[in-house]
Amino acid sequence: MDILSVKQRFGIIGNSELLNRALEVALRVAPTDLSVLVTGESGVGKEFFPQIIHTFSARKHNKYVAVNCGAIPEGTIDSELFGHEKGAFTGAIDSRKGYFEEADGGTIFLDEVGELPLSTQVRLLRVLQTGEFIRVGSAKVQKTNVRVVAATNNNLLQAIAEGRFREDLYYRLNTVPVQVPALRERPEDIYMLFRRFASDVAVRYRMPAITLDAAARKMLEEYYWRGNIRQLKNVAEQISAIEQTREITPEILSRYLTDMPTSSPSVAGAMRMEEMNSERELLYKILFDMRNDINDLKRMVMELRGGYGVSSHVAASHRADIAGLLPSLPMMEDDYAESEEVVDDVVRPMSKADVQRDQIIKALRRNGGSRRAAAAELFMSERTLYRKIKDLGIEE
Repeated sequence: MDILSVKQRFGIIGNSELLNRALEVALRVAPTDLSVLVTGESGVGKEFFPQIIHTFSARKHNKYVAVNCGAIPEGTIDSELFGHEKGAFTGAIDSRKGYFEEADGGTIFLDEVGELPLSTQVRLLRVLQTGEFIRVGSAKVQKTNVRVVAATNNNLLQAIAEGRFREDLYYRLNTVPVQVPALRERPEDIYMLFRRFASDVAVRYRMPAITLDAAARKMLEEYYWRGNIRQLKNVAEQISAIEQTREITPEILSRYLTDMPTSSPSVAGAMRMEEMNSERELLYKILFDMRNDINDLKRMVMELRGGYGVSSHVAASHRADIAGLLPSLPMMEDDYAESEEVVDDVVRPMSKADVQRDQIIKALRRNGGSRRAAAAELFMSERTLYRKIKDLGIEE
């Protein structure tokens, strides 16, 4: 089935390349039994993708069970997923099937899978590996044949590093990744979605639909949608219900965009969550690079002090190398008195922009000027890299 038909069937609105790519991946993996991990921010519409995968799979005539793992208390999550026997705990007055048993032969969607406690993650890993599970309070091993599709808005790699999520489970779930784009990454779809939501409200409550003038539309498309599609729908419904005038101006729209900066829409577009996330990843990379630079710097300084009996021309070469290393390092204590002339001439306090500029330039050089490759190395999108190149005044 083509993507347009899928959009019409599930009520998905938008034509952005990133959205179409996510739908293509979902459709291609649907006929298989591979586990799928759907990632994306809250409010982007991740819940549609497990339904699409199930609908176009060989399991479509069997059960589809959706479970919000974040909404189930930790003390009962095992019972909900795997079932329990009578008397297994206080209140267990009868035996009960779990979701994995109910979904046998079908598909189970584990939403917010990153919220699962570690003990439950162990049980889930066993189901994925062997298809086996044990009810709470039982010793009998049971089998189930389910297709698992999981979703999360958490950074699972960070959760792994912090010991909150099992790495082996991550790779079992993430056999095929589907990345659902944030609303700000598909600005060409924002106005289309707004019109749809406004039209739905008008039809439901029998009122004229609201429209946006050109300036208001520009503000809408440049706004940072922290709550993504869910927030956009909420704004459209509020304006439709509250405002008497049906043509919305920037002055009216700004009342509903509560965290909009007062300067200009272009400023609002600058502070994006995507940048904040990518900057954190970039800082992680900087720390690793900095550690290597410091080790090289210490070695060179020791050689300059005569530790290895180097010649004068080698020492001069090391001084040049040190001068190249120091700009990428933060302000350091002068631990080496004999290299004061190098440190005093070169070291300066570095701003956040200086550090970012240096790392971006290095990444571009290492990748032959390829923005795509440099963006991948720096853990950011090409769109973000392009914006940073422009903002930081980097000449390619």
